Amino acid sequence: MKIGVLVKQVPDTETKIRVLDDGSGIETGDIKWIVNPYDEFAIEEALKLKEGGGGEVVIFCLGPDTAQEAIRTALAMGAERGVHIVDDPVEPFVTASKLAAAVQAEGVEILFAGKQAIDDDAVQVPVIVAELLGWPHVSAISTFEADGNTVKANRVVGGGVTLVTETTLPGVFTCDKALNEPRYASLPGIMKARRKPIDKPAADDVAGTVRVSNYRLPPERPAGKIIEGETAAEKAAELVRLLREEAKVI
Repeated sequence: MKIGVLVKQVPDTETKIRVLDDGSGIETGDIKWIVNPYDEFAIEEALKLKEGGGGEVVIFCLGPDTAQEAIRTALAMGAERGVHIVDDPVEPFVTASKLAAAVQAEGVEILFAGKQAIDDDAVQVPVIVAELLGWPHVSAISTFEADGNTVKANRVVGGGVTLVTETTLPGVFTCDKALNEPRYASLPGIMKARRKPIDKPAADDVAGTVRVSNYRLPPERPAGKIIEGETAAEKAAELVRLLREEAKVI
């Protein structure tokens, strides 16, 4: 079985983001880049599936030259090959169109991805890929069981309710953090990853429809206020006064 995984390179969550002066993007020079954390669950599930029934795990990534580091990380974890579409992510539909073409060209039978990317939180690319391929998809899965060509996957839908979905392959499955515990890349795995192939196919031009023109950081939160008073009643009265006269919410 040929198993695919969509991977995105994103800024580390501890990176301090700075917006360019003209608002056209963010400063990228000193950003530490990592594999999107939710994609690590997808990589792990693909490796578990391969180990249980054989096959090959292929990593698909669209991004600039630096995104090769994310692919190498996945290869160090145990994937066999990488496919790197060298391009800047612009909008979900364009990204998904190019990834879907690469997945189809590889003849992948099942595709895993993280449920979302932590940079833009669009939660769109894997689902659009599935629709472009005409495959069923199950999002944010917390369990996964494969029996031949049949797959059963659970997802938590809120309120303590779990949705159980059964479908057939080929299909796309996005992974939540409850699904598994991603493995660390071993030193031998890191050494082997340097020699594993990464293909760089030419991507078709796909016209985009969205342009982001104004990046802004969230406004700083105002400082908190400590309400003084001798008794709880005094503090409650002062709180009500502030909510009415200053915050004007009551």
